Amino acid sequence: ISDQKPLGCWSVKHGQILTCPVVCNFETHEYIAVHDDKVLRIWKNEDINLDKAFKATLSADVYRIHSLPQGGPVVLFRGGGVRTLDVLLEAPQQEIENVISDEVIRWSGAFMEGQQPVLIFTTEKDEDFFVYVQKPKLSSLHKYKLEEQESAKPLCFTAHVTNQTVTLLCLYSNDSVYQVLVPLQQDTEEEEEEEEEILSKSLLLNFSVSGAVLKGTSLVVLDKDHVAVLGSLAAPRKEPRECLSIWNTKFQTLQTSKELPLGTSGQLWCYEEKFFLIHGKVLTVIMYKCETSSLAAAVGKLKYSQTPDVSSFVNWNTLEDEELVVSFQSQESVALKAESRINLRSRRSTVAEEQPGTLSVGQLLLNLKDAPTYVLETRLRKLMAKAPTPDLQATIGCVVTALTDRCKRNPKYYPQTFLQEIVETRDLSYSLCPDLMAVALEKKDMHLLQICLERFPDIPEEITYACLKAFLSMSESHLQNIDVNVDSVICYVDVELDNKEFKTEIVENGFGAEMDRDMCGTKIPKDRPSWGDDESCPVGLQKAALLNAVLHSAYTETFLLPHLKNLPAQQAILFLRYLYYLYVKCSEKVNTTLPGIRSPTINQIMDWMCLLLDAHFTVMVMLPEAKELLSNLHKFVRAQVRFYSELNKIEGSLQELQRLNHLRESHTYSIEVLEII
Repeated sequence: ISDQKPLGCWSVKHGQILTCPVVCNFETHEYIAVHDDKVLRIWKNEDINLDKAFKATLSADVYRIHSLPQGGPVVLFRGGGVRTLDVLLEAPQQEIENVISDEVIRWSGAFMEGQQPVLIFTTEKDEDFFVYVQKPKLSSLHKYKLEEQESAKPLCFTAHVTNQTVTLLCLYSNDSVYQVLVPLQQDTEEEEEEEEEILSKSLLLNFSVSGAVLKGTSLVVLDKDHVAVLGSLAAPRKEPRECLSIWNTKFQTLQTSKELPLGTSGQLWCYEEKFFLIHGKVLTVIMYKCETSSLAAAVGKLKYSQTPDVSSFVNWNTLEDEELVVSFQSQESVALKAESRINLRSRRSTVAEEQPGTLSVGQLLLNLKDAPTYVLETRLRKLMAKAPTPDLQATIGCVVTALTDRCKRNPKYYPQTFLQEIVETRDLSYSLCPDLMAVALEKKDMHLLQICLERFPDIPEEITYACLKAFLSMSESHLQNIDVNVDSVICYVDVELDNKEFKTEIVENGFGAEMDRDMCGTKIPKDRPSWGDDESCPVGLQKAALLNAVLHSAYTETFLLPHLKNLPAQQAILFLRYLYYLYVKCSEKVNTTLPGIRSPTINQIMDWMCLLLDAHFTVMVMLPEAKELLSNLHKFVRAQVRFYSELNKIEGSLQELQRLNHLRESHTYSIEVLEII
């Protein structure tokens, strides 16, 4: 989520349907899925084809799989039977008992109680609701009936376990949340069959504020005093509006809410202090932080004064047109830190806690909005120096965002040195300052782009492509006047100076190519590729260094390929020539490693060559100027395949020689000639 990168994608065959959510086994780092109700699939990240993954056909329909960090996966069947995954895999066709009769499961959840997994699920039959609590490792099962509520029924459930008790929260159709306490009973051997116990409930919250009523569709617990609700807010004579809201259950107050104008799927998930919800066509992730609840925070009456547009919890709206920060003033509150989307193009806000009597980061940046340049940069340097360690990254992200926003408002302002200093000395990422590289592209700051490409782990493919296109389109004469770090190329790139060609050659083991030919009479293979008139680098030193930065940038092929197809044909050929040049340079050395700092690896070079050929192969085949390049590339790869094929034939003999060398103890210098037959 932080890098906004898709890591993998797997598909079932046409006609098959995934029938329950996929989960991750925390112990084995495997994914577990069920398709067509009974077919279990288990696979790992490196598995590409889901059809070839582990498969087991079960004897009963699966309702849901729950994965517990320390208890392993637990499988709940539609008939109410429960098995741990380990027990189920020992005999996939084992008979699964039917615990419920004519009942339909409405919700389920799993928790750890001590060392034992506990699974709780609710069912419905003839408008009656039941609660089941199972401990699969102890074969323990308890059934309860939920107390009826006049003219209302449960819409959704959530639960948590504390002190041997399950606290079940039920969102009812009468716009209220009720709390039900379910004891985790200790089973005894003499336990007799008794009539099911009726669970009483107590009113926890009523979603009515100033005449408006919240029609909730999803409910999650944040901590013992706060819940989050996703639903639509209905006010008199107004259209219902979908929103996400946070409520204090201790003082029964609405703490904050945010309208979601693009609509949602009605589902809200919560994991590791992050909300996940579908907003429009994107997955929205909202980080939050829970602190101890207090009455002052709950009713917004803190000791120190509040500024306009800033609530005691969160300012959901952007501050004017800046979109710089989301500030909050309460130390004892729930704070929503930021919102980022996986559509690869969202802003990330940052949160700074405000101590009594001091300004928050957001308020400080707003006060500096129109400050003179010198004052702005001086205050920002002090802000970064004084920022507390936990909030340092977020604060620096705010600083960079403030600088880039000023650049957009004032085209003549561009603190090049200050920005380069921040990126070089601070541990930043693209998502913390999403406008930085766009501004650098606009200002044609190649050095800053080079630094970002080398340091940021989460650059979107669209920006990577924009950098590549900018580097290839810039003239060599212009680049010579630009300060670019050439450490990655200076040791191996052939350069031209005063119309004389100087080629840098790395001498290995005391022998260079010329010495090798003089002493051994070695002839250059016929398959050796040539550039025609020379074998020098097709681009200048500065452009080569910039292209190397692109090669180091992380990417996902699926998302980069559509952009790469838009690269002009001549630029694509130039880039391929440079990649081919690097490929030949790598292949000249025994360890296929280029010298220098941050030099591209053979794998990076090969991956980009394949990607570029995939994107432009049809065009390159038809262009006369690309014919010789493709022919040389083909010959060189064919020669390498032939060479490695020959090496494979003598692999066994080489391993035997290595074994003999370990056995032989030689204390004097000697030369041995071994004939391989």
